[in-house]
Amino acid sequence: MSAPVLPLPEEKTTPRRRGRGAWITALLLAPPLLWLGVIYLGSLLGLLLYGFYSIDDFTAQVVQSFTWATFASLLRTPSNLDVIARTLMMSLAVTLACAVIAFPLARYVALLRGRQKALWVLLITLPLWASYLVRVYAWRLILAQEGVLSWVFAKLHLTWLLDATLRLPVLGGPSLSSSYLGMFLVFVYVWLPYMILPLQAALERVPASLLQASADLGARPFQTFWRVVFPLALPGVAAGSIFTFSLTLGDYIIPGVVGAPGYFIGQMVYTQQGTAGNLPLAAAFSVVPIVLVTLYLTLARRLGAFDAL
Repeated sequence: MSAPVLPLPEEKTTPRRRGRGAWITALLLAPPLLWLGVIYLGSLLGLLLYGFYSIDDFTAQVVQSFTWATFASLLRTPSNLDVIARTLMMSLAVTLACAVIAFPLARYVALLRGRQKALWVLLITLPLWASYLVRVYAWRLILAQEGVLSWVFAKLHLTWLLDATLRLPVLGGPSLSSSYLGMFLVFVYVWLPYMILPLQAALERVPASLLQASADLGARPFQTFWRVVFPLALPGVAAGSIFTFSLTLGDYIIPGVVGAPGYFIGQMVYTQQGTAGNLPLAAAFSVVPIVLVTLYLTLARRLGAFDAL
């Protein structure tokens, strides 16, 4: 008869050892917390503080006394409101376009397995390996008057369609490389992977049994998509839209490289704190995307976006 196996005695944690573990944890967390709390948030709060200052019209010096005049000037000036509306509409349009394009691709990748799925994920993330500036300037060459896209339109004898499109006030410009349409195309290309990946993760969590039950009950494919797949994938769409909306809202490089008439919020912040030297107005403009993103995150949280991240 074999001897009974006795359980191993539990290792007791002494107060001295617990204190040493707390010190090690604190030392490991100190650098990232210092970076986030002091360098990042501290500099951001320092910039936002200037929004409550004003600038002297005669000396062009910052008057460091608390006032709401800068924010009042921001909201009263029609040109500033046009900048906010233009940026907001572009952010919403890019987010909607990314969701429409990403949904079928994410659905297809979610159904794959093994090496095929790994290959598709690699292809989706491959553009992110290249430099952001390289991709933007490459698109500027593609959209130029002598670029590939114009050449394709000329070969297909659709130059009239391109010219008619660029004459529209909403999309217009002298060429695709300096129009809202070209800017829209570049935004969608750059931020599309950030919509595909969260949406794919959400679609992978849709149980196959629900799809089979829907088919057994006589539902057509479109009914199954609209009543089963789409509601369950909506948190993934909301999660991806957080990236596409916020990144478009604060970007100033794409509007500067693929420049269309009219400023965006990021350009206004860059111009006012640099060329114009109006740091209070730049700080006031910086508050606008923070407020808009906060409202958007509140809406996305209600849609369950953070569960799909």
